[in-house]
Amino acid sequence: MAEADPKADQKPEEGAEGAPEGEPVRPIIRKIIVEDGHGGAHGGAWKIALADMMTAMMAFFLLMWLLGATNEDKRKSVADYFRPASHSQINFGELAGSNGLFGGTSIIDPDGFPFSAKQTAMLERLTPQAQGGPNEKEGSSEQENNKDGPQQDPSSSARQEQDRENFQKLEKELKQKLQDNRQLQGMKDQVSITREKDGVRIEILDKADFAMFGLGNADMNSKAAALIREVAKSIKDMPNKVTVRGHTDSLGFTPDSLRNNWTLSTERADATRQILQGAGVNSNRFSRIEGVADTAPFVPNNPADPRNRRVSITVLNQ
Repeated sequence: MAEADPKADQKPEEGAEGAPEGEPVRPIIRKIIVEDGHGGAHGGAWKIALADMMTAMMAFFLLMWLLGATNEDKRKSVADYFRPASHSQINFGELAGSNGLFGGTSIIDPDGFPFSAKQTAMLERLTPQAQGGPNEKEGSSEQENNKDGPQQDPSSSARQEQDRENFQKLEKELKQKLQDNRQLQGMKDQVSITREKDGVRIEILDKADFAMFGLGNADMNSKAAALIREVAKSIKDMPNKVTVRGHTDSLGFTPDSLRNNWTLSTERADATRQILQGAGVNSNRFSRIEGVADTAPFVPNNPADPRNRRVSITVLNQ
């Protein structure tokens, strides 16, 4: 008997991956899925953009608030603060190269700017002043000496307080005189005492049945002259300057007359000045004597009203 082949019953050997010998080995593919987060799509750049936008909006609304809360002068000061220095004040005739090769000065040389603006605060810009002037001294300007802010002159404050006390006393004294003096009692309604920014104004008004001056002239009657003398007694010892102004109504002169309301109001103002000076008011106290005709009526709605004919005596602030 022929012997059986021992290899005949053996199974063919498999490869490393279990595949029969002679067949290609298939690779094992592993698919790993990584889920991306939201950071890849959005990131953090939007935060920077939002912060920039909010900063710009805050600056814009702050600017709008400043423009609404400041007056025109302060807005101009703010605009001047952010405005570049003007080159119109540079002496271009002496800049570099203007006087030939290597001639002149550099544009960034301080000597090339004959004017310099000194700035002490955002809302304060001083007028440019020429450098090297004959009277220039470092720290000599009032603004540089008062860097901590404007300082009020003590003597000015004292004068203001003195004016306030004197004006109160004057007003009280005149009202008392009009009440006590029988001759002047009928004129107390014709005297107007008003405090204004320039001082205290005393006005003596005409009325329908009483006039201080004659018709068309500057002759003052006795009652009006007595009242002016009482005013002079009250103000003659005060240090304040005095102005006198004459007013008329709208009734004019005849067309062929050389006189007019301007002439008449000026003559009446000077007649009042003469009585004040004769009653003790020093001549150097008078600051202005003027006539304004009918340009400043006491009753604007009725230019012909008798009360528009008046004399104003103003005791000015010191």
